[in-house]
Amino acid sequence: MLEGWLDYHRATLLTKCAGLTAEQLKRRAVEPSNLSLLGLVRHMALVERSWFRERAAGEDVPWLYSTVGNEDADFDDVDDADAEADYATYLAELEAVRATAAKLSLEHEFATSRTPAISVRWVYLHMIEEYARHNGHADLLRERIDGRTGD
Repeated sequence: MLEGWLDYHRATLLTKCAGLTAEQLKRRAVEPSNLSLLGLVRHMALVERSWFRERAAGEDVPWLYSTVGNEDADFDDVDDADAEADYATYLAELEAVRATAAKLSLEHEFATSRTPAISVRWVYLHMIEEYARHNGHADLLRERIDGRTGD
């Protein structure tokens, strides 16, 4: 059930990006914000990988977009980004995350540097919350780009 809710929010982000050009996806909201639809796609690929694959499953996977010198590169470095490649990376990451999550029970627990025990159930709820917040941003960004509003 949680997977279904998360997939709904994932699909919403994809819907907000549908039909836009690379330049439109890169367009920032308003100065000085670094928010863009492409930045959100890149950010969510990073967050999905980080929570499910790296933390919950303990996979040794490289960072996406962020660097030691710039942890916000997912948002900051979109001007020269390849929107098509980043979109494909997001879709591929979703497939990898689904495969990883299918092997983990909701009760599976892992630790982070700040929290000694986090369950996969909590990760699903956190990701739903993360998408809900960022899909609100995506809605405003899309409206600013071409006036489109709605689900």
